[in-house]
Amino acid sequence: MKRTIFYLSVFAVIGLILTGCGGKKDPAAQTDVAEANASYGGLTKFEFENGIGPVKEKMNLSAVSAENALKGEKIFEQKCFSCHRLDTKLVGPALGEVTKRRSPEFIVNMIMNPDEMTKKHPVAKQLLAEYLVAMPFQDITLDDAKLLLEYLRSAAK
Repeated sequence: MKRTIFYLSVFAVIGLILTGCGGKKDPAAQTDVAEANASYGGLTKFEFENGIGPVKEKMNLSAVSAENALKGEKIFEQKCFSCHRLDTKLVGPALGEVTKRRSPEFIVNMIMNPDEMTKKHPVAKQLLAEYLVAMPFQDITLDDAKLLLEYLRSAAK
């Protein structure tokens, strides 16, 4: 209970700081951008659909590579297994079917950028509210995140 109150307090303070900051800007110059982003909560359409992080365009995926899936499984066991299982909710959500719920770009962005995702993306915010534990930054490279994705893709079949 104390942890929940703490997280709510932190988010409230961050929200107040963010709304109070900012310089003078020409409202006419920002109208188009504001209107375009209004329906996505301040995110671009791509960020809203695919997450916020290093992946900024659609990934071209080929068939699942068994070799890369095995490498990804080893990374999963080292970095993710303490909080996630494929078929059971634990500290975090079950990930066996995550590739059916989220885009590959979203998955990689969440793996690599969990802090910003839980602060700005509505789906990640919802997950934080549900599980009450933020996904920690694991310092995973883009190549390793892609291997993790390959493992998750192989697990979904």
